[in-house]
Amino acid sequence: MSSFALCRASTTEHFIKLIPKMYLCFAGFHIVSRLALNIGVSKIVYPVYRNIIALLLLGPFAYFLEKKERPPLTFSLLAQFFLLALIGITANQGFYILGLYYASPTFASAMQNSVPAITFIMASILRLERVHFMRRDGMAKVLGTIACVGGATVITLYKGPPLLRGSSSSEEEMAASQENMLDWTWGCVYLLGHCLSWAGWMVLQAPMVKKYPAKLSLTSFTFFFGLIQFLAIAAFTERDLTHWKIQSGEEIFLILYAGIISSGIVISLQTWCIQKGGPVYVATFQPVQTVLVAVMAFVILGDQLYSGGILGGLLIMGGLYLVLWGKKEEKRIVNQHDTEETTLTKHLLAPNSKEDSSVGADIC
Repeated sequence: MSSFALCRASTTEHFIKLIPKMYLCFAGFHIVSRLALNIGVSKIVYPVYRNIIALLLLGPFAYFLEKKERPPLTFSLLAQFFLLALIGITANQGFYILGLYYASPTFASAMQNSVPAITFIMASILRLERVHFMRRDGMAKVLGTIACVGGATVITLYKGPPLLRGSSSSEEEMAASQENMLDWTWGCVYLLGHCLSWAGWMVLQAPMVKKYPAKLSLTSFTFFFGLIQFLAIAAFTERDLTHWKIQSGEEIFLILYAGIISSGIVISLQTWCIQKGGPVYVATFQPVQTVLVAVMAFVILGDQLYSGGILGGLLIMGGLYLVLWGKKEEKRIVNQHDTEETTLTKHLLAPNSKEDSSVGADIC
């Protein structure tokens, strides 16, 4: 085996090992955010500090590494950065922290599995994605999207009986469960808004990257405007200065983890993994995060598992794999069609080349 092949195999091996570690870090973010809410960190202060840390981490790298790649700023670009921040940072993180406050990390992660299907719907509406209904890849994407939407609906509207608990329960527990049902439903609604914002951010970011290819600078500007928007919201909703004070070392750790690991390192690793393996292959590992979060939340936080959430999560995971399989199959069909056209062109040109050479020989 050549040295190039060995190097490529080694890179692939490291890539395969890196993806689960990346999702493990992001799974830890769900637990860290839940712990932050449990100890009383403000729902506004938490994302503000998170984005400040992420901006301080990525800003210097963007400034020094992308001096030659960064296009000149215009008012139009700044307006688009502001819109990206409104959808991808403010709405995305705001809906997430509200949904996590009322629901649980397990179902927050389960709902995120619907993001590829929601992205597919948005891209199809904007004609950025083609759907061939008469082919199996097109049918797989449509059925997968329906399954993802159905799973998200089940999680939102049906909580179901608790799992891993005895059948006997007191009347007080039953009443408390019914009273918390409204909070759970609102939590899932907020998480659905989080998934819609995340998907919309990815759809809008695709053409934006073509206009502004400096990716680190684009991300830094997005964090900057998102921070400004959160501060504007905080000016009306979080005026108590005591909520802005860090009370313990635990709060420092939780905020640093959210800013450095989740917003800084994980995003960089995800970009690198997509470059090496493609978005379809990387997204295939998304359900791994849900399993990790469920185990961590059950062990660390003592969260209760419910049958409705499990059923909805399974529907979302199945739908996700159908969508990803459809994308992969579509790519295979396109590549096969291109190969057949290239081969046919070569066969058509080959006889002409022989005739031209024979004519040239006769003339000589």
